[in-house]
Amino acid sequence: MSVKDRVRVRETKLLSDNWYVLKTTTFDWKRRDGAWQTQSREHYDRGNGAVLLPYNRANRTVLLVKQFRYPAYVNGYDDLLIEAAAGLLDDAEPEVRIRAEVEEELGYRLGEVRKVFEAFMSPGSVTEILHFFVAEYDAGMRIGEGGGHPDEGEDIEVLEPTLDEALAMIADGRICDAKTIMLLQHLALTVFRG
Repeated sequence: MSVKDRVRVRETKLLSDNWYVLKTTTFDWKRRDGAWQTQSREHYDRGNGAVLLPYNRANRTVLLVKQFRYPAYVNGYDDLLIEAAAGLLDDAEPEVRIRAEVEEELGYRLGEVRKVFEAFMSPGSVTEILHFFVAEYDAGMRIGEGGGHPDEGEDIEVLEPTLDEALAMIADGRICDAKTIMLLQHLALTVFRG
């Protein structure tokens, strides 16, 4: 049985269309025992996104960004977040969009990029699917300073730690962004084994 055979939407209401779209939906869910149960959920639609972690195999380094994130701040995080370069797709193909984000945020024009997986990051309330990429980089690919677009509120610092330093930042809490942790662990398990 398909999931679509187990869901009957009763009503969807728009709660907000200010920054992105927030809706509440009342639906019936067919439980495993065959009984129908009425439930209500809010879901936030901000579109799908992409994230990329550049790595330099010879130097064992990665490129990360450091920036202010208001939702993290309002939840008690009193520091700038260290993250992999990322952005919303805005109707572009994931690889096209992430290349542009890397140029804007990191200041690098990459060669070959490789998609490694895609994932829902918070499927209990957010519809976003995130496309995860990695790519090798070297100094010759640098085309600018990076830093993002100030007119979009971006104020981004570019970091170039070694993989070991980045993994230590996960362990001590300086890196606490899920998408970044996932990509760093992916590199540790696949590219920089041993």
